[in-house]
Amino acid sequence: MGETPTTPEPDGQVSDAERGNWVDRFAPKATRPYLRLSRADRPTPVWFLFIPCLMGLLLSILNDNIVSSHDAWTVLGCAIGAFLMRGAGCTWNDISDRKLDAQVERTKSRPLPSGQVTVKGAVIWMAAQAFISLLILLTFYPNAILLGVVSLVPVLIYPFAKRFTWWPQVFLGLAFNWGALLAWTAHSNQLAWPAVLLYLSGITWTLFYDTIYAHQDRDDDALIGIKSTARLFGDNTQQWLQGFLIATVCLMALAVFGATENRSTLSMIVALIGPWAMGWHMHWQLGKLDTNDPEGLVYLFRSNREAGLIPLLFFAGAMFL
Repeated sequence: MGETPTTPEPDGQVSDAERGNWVDRFAPKATRPYLRLSRADRPTPVWFLFIPCLMGLLLSILNDNIVSSHDAWTVLGCAIGAFLMRGAGCTWNDISDRKLDAQVERTKSRPLPSGQVTVKGAVIWMAAQAFISLLILLTFYPNAILLGVVSLVPVLIYPFAKRFTWWPQVFLGLAFNWGALLAWTAHSNQLAWPAVLLYLSGITWTLFYDTIYAHQDRDDDALIGIKSTARLFGDNTQQWLQGFLIATVCLMALAVFGATENRSTLSMIVALIGPWAMGWHMHWQLGKLDTNDPEGLVYLFRSNREAGLIPLLFFAGAMFL
């Protein structure tokens, strides 16, 4: 299991990146390996960090019915932070997995296993992204700052989870959905139980979409001993995903109920349509699922951006009722 660089794609492109992405087309050539290390050439998962932030903020606003200029900064800060922390997390993941990535067809063209970036360069790049994220975090309320610091724990653990548990997607969910807690607290300066329920619903949603994604690598993972829910569930994946769908909808609905219990009945009903509509989108995904179709798996994985955006429309609409 050496670190001999593999042959990169033409111009250093990563094999599973979207063709014609903005990094390959517009970024200065010297920056491309580092942006690819941050997965900036595959931006969809940034939404998976940002959407829970928006959900947490909107539900917190629905809860106390207060809107301030600080909320606009919270949205912008969370957007920038989602991009940077996703990049820092991916960099940390690739530093930790560089030897394993060299053995997997889909990942061997990444900047570290292909030799485009050194480990030292990757560490410096990771630190730079994390530092800018910290500067943004320091503009929030004290309790939100504390939550932001604590969020580093699941981020640091995640790359190693697939070595010791069949449920690494749980650790991904813990990290990716922390914004639900953070943004709620960034608005109100205190945490409340609806935010925790929203966070839990995000974890089950992550189990749903990342199990779909993990089926791409299940054969390579089996060869090198990497664990995942895709391998664990196998032919029973459909039934497990159905369970995650139901858990996501129910937990999010409870979070909405808790956040809107002091609002008008119409406002609560409109907000509650959000998780129900998201559930229908997830149900549609199950109807299209073929775990032996890599392109279809990527398509369904990316479609979860739209699934997550659906409730936001109803949460925003409920604010005016």
